[in-house]
Amino acid sequence: MRLPGRYDGVARPIVTYGSNEVLHRPTAPVTEFDERLRRLVLDMFASMREADGVGLAANQIGVDARVFVIDCPDARGEDVVGYVVNPELTLLGPADGEPAEEVTEEGCLSVPGPYAELARTFRARVDGVDVKGRAVSIEATGMAARCLQHEVDHLDGVVYVDRLPAELRERLLAEAAVPEGELPA
Repeated sequence: MRLPGRYDGVARPIVTYGSNEVLHRPTAPVTEFDERLRRLVLDMFASMREADGVGLAANQIGVDARVFVIDCPDARGEDVVGYVVNPELTLLGPADGEPAEEVTEEGCLSVPGPYAELARTFRARVDGVDVKGRAVSIEATGMAARCLQHEVDHLDGVVYVDRLPAELRERLLAEAAVPEGELPA
């Protein structure tokens, strides 16, 4: 599931909320497993790193494809690094005294700047395939589980602010739209 030289791709611009319809509708399943898909995954890792993110969905760089990358710590602080093509999300119940869900701040590269508290399931798994079409799974806890849920949401056309009450969503979107260094009116 890891790609050698995974950060050797070319960073692409991040699509922001409301600027491209691909961010607001379900993405297309990947059907061709070729060099272009491998290059896309490499570019996604580079784009995520350049933007100082912990996860990135293909539609966040304007590509209509059901693919995401992740480089995010789990509940024990261990890095969960990988990617999944055509992921299917499963929300898992708690194990060994874990909480069922966790409420913590969440942000998004496509809504630059603001964060908001959002409840997410503490443990999650995605199943899908790699760039060669071979089955892969990522199971994670804590922030990495949040990341899995966040990225699959993107692929389903949902941005985290869409899960918030309308008044809070509008305030966060206004805050994200303000040029660097200026205060919102």
